[in-house]
Amino acid sequence: MNTRTLLHVIESMPTSDGAGVKLRRSLGSQRGQYVDPFLMLDEFYSDNPDDYVAGFPSHPHRGFETVTYMLDGHMRHEDHLGNRGDLGPGDVQWMTAARGIIHSEMPQQSEGRMRGFQLWLNLPSKEKMKPAGYRDIPADEIPRVTLPQGGEVKVIAGTLLLDGDATVGPVNGSGAKLSTDPLYLDVRLPAGAVFDAPVPAGHSAFLYTYEGSAEVGTPGAARPLPNRAAGVLSDGARVRVQAGAEGVRFLLLAAKPLREPVVQYGPFVMNTREEIEQALADYRDGRLGAAA
Repeated sequence: MNTRTLLHVIESMPTSDGAGVKLRRSLGSQRGQYVDPFLMLDEFYSDNPDDYVAGFPSHPHRGFETVTYMLDGHMRHEDHLGNRGDLGPGDVQWMTAARGIIHSEMPQQSEGRMRGFQLWLNLPSKEKMKPAGYRDIPADEIPRVTLPQGGEVKVIAGTLLLDGDATVGPVNGSGAKLSTDPLYLDVRLPAGAVFDAPVPAGHSAFLYTYEGSAEVGTPGAARPLPNRAAGVLSDGARVRVQAGAEGVRFLLLAAKPLREPVVQYGPFVMNTREEIEQALADYRDGRLGAAA
């Protein structure tokens, strides 16, 4: 089976968002630097409360999904629809902003480590104006798979196939499928260990190393992927990753590309400039998250 190669590397860049939360951004760090349908990936990681305590006060979204995955710390979500969710270590929130949501994401701690990721996943044009919604997924609902050479995989979305066994994640693994058919894995490998697994051919895919480093591809042709960088993969039916001398932890993300125009203005992602102008007018006039 054709193993994917590492096409290019997107280094993460330090930036800030919300009310001054310090983070590192790989996908989305420059205009147009995305992997269809993935628009942005932020990593937040600090032991200093000054870097995160101000959080992300009330702000709007339209036209895409946000996926928040916590490793350490406690974050609270509240939105204009009356939803409220608390995310702790290992928890995930899968929020579909769609036609519009106004929400806040605020740390519920004044000391200690805050660490995790936020991913922006585009929606197809036919779904951008559907009603908003979200799902909180506790850590204990995310299956873990122990790997033969040590380490493990958390299956957040999609299905992991290893040695004939299928492990289904809580998102998109069974029941109603999301249009982009996402696969979201969190993989931990000890030094020198190999992760080799199928991914859907034709899906866009990338890796993000958040501890250690790795080599991506078949032996003899593998390329290095450094720490805290996104590695964009070629098409293919498998992914092979070998941990460096210090081991590695990485995210593997794959999804069906939309191949539609992307017009983004801050927290609004649509297909045309006119739709962006409508989103701005709807937000200004209090209609952003109203029923269709």
